[in-house]
Amino acid sequence: MKGIVLAGGTGSRLFPLTKITNKHLLPIYDRPMIYYPIQTLVDAGIQDIMIVTGGRNSGDFLRLLANGKQFGLKHINYTYQEGEGGIADALALAEHFADGHKICVVLGDNIIEGSIWDAAERFRRQSHGAHILLKEVPDAERFGVAEVAGESIVGIEEKPRRPKSNYAVTGIYMYDATVFDKIKTLVPSNRGELEITDVNNAYIREGAMTFSFLDGWWTDAGTFDSLLRAANLVAQSRAREIPEAVAEGAARV
Repeated sequence: MKGIVLAGGTGSRLFPLTKITNKHLLPIYDRPMIYYPIQTLVDAGIQDIMIVTGGRNSGDFLRLLANGKQFGLKHINYTYQEGEGGIADALALAEHFADGHKICVVLGDNIIEGSIWDAAERFRRQSHGAHILLKEVPDAERFGVAEVAGESIVGIEEKPRRPKSNYAVTGIYMYDATVFDKIKTLVPSNRGELEITDVNNAYIREGAMTFSFLDGWWTDAGTFDSLLRAANLVAQSRAREIPEAVAEGAARV
């Protein structure tokens, strides 16, 4: 399975910070934002990764990441999105890179505490279709919301006024090669974008969508409040890691 990090867009909700840099290069505590989704993919056993970026500062990704040596990678692929056509439009640029393989897509401003290893392994064994990760949240109306019936997702509604569940669709999506054919059938939404929710609903109509629940905390970092929240969550996680590492060291001694 190949990995794709979507890191384009103008980051207008974070202006003026994004006047001089791409949103995904802003710091989340002690690392640039883009480090977190890349690490999510690497921790899931994915080594072949593409970054989809855009804007005036796209060259800074190459300067920062180079070939991904800091993640144990031998190479990182890059492609460029012109304008803001939406998540599905950005994903379409990776068709040549995917080359018929299954893909795991992570939005560049999504930060998670845990690992998606189990979900990735489940999807590797899945013969076809798609797999998404859900998270129960108190403010589901801010997200794409999944209506779940037993072991199936009935549908996904984007930012509903009255959510049918509290299960938000996180920015982590796993697809088979038919995702690119589905994108080609999309029409722009009222926002003028090709919506990833429409892609997911196409899989649901085929009966080919599975899901897992994401362990640990999850946040995006696309607004000032969520950027601060992400930094605080990472800082708290780092603080917990230090005594755990000390305890493990003492046990070995």
